[in-house]
Amino acid sequence: MSRIGKLPVIIPDGVEVTINGQVVTAKGPLGTETVEVRPEIKIEKVENTLVLTRENDDRKSRSLHGLSRTLVSNVVNGVKNGFTKKLEIVGVGYRAAVQGNTLNLALGYSHPVDIEAPEGIKITVDQNTKITVTGSNKQTVGDIAALIRSKRPPEVYKGKGVKYEGEYIRRKAGKTGKK
Repeated sequence: MSRIGKLPVIIPDGVEVTINGQVVTAKGPLGTETVEVRPEIKIEKVENTLVLTRENDDRKSRSLHGLSRTLVSNVVNGVKNGFTKKLEIVGVGYRAAVQGNTLNLALGYSHPVDIEAPEGIKITVDQNTKITVTGSNKQTVGDIAALIRSKRPPEVYKGKGVKYEGEYIRRKAGKTGKK
């Protein structure tokens, strides 16, 4: 049995979970999220936990078991605590600012780069170089953070660009570094 799939999903206080067929809906202080689970996986609500079991031991059912449990867990935890991704901007003249729900980036191009935050996602900027993306949907938070990073990924010679906080950029020696 799947090590991750067999673990129950604990429903924290303040979160209301409803199961309608294969659709799990969680409502909490940060909003409402839903996830649809494949028909190979059965969901049961036991007291204050959700238990996911698979019908049979087919290869497909086994592979979906842990995935489904993780998706349901992300929905339940997202409406209670939310998810955060932090990015850093490195480079002279590179900066970010927020106007309303639009992130304005100056990344060395001849034009500013504007990124519109989707509904449910909040973008904040500290010290013009630190960007924080928060929201209740883990996938959307990760997608927006990846979109911001893709506008100017860090380059390997000077390390300039947009990177995740704590990300290690492997540096290359320039032409003068060869012997």
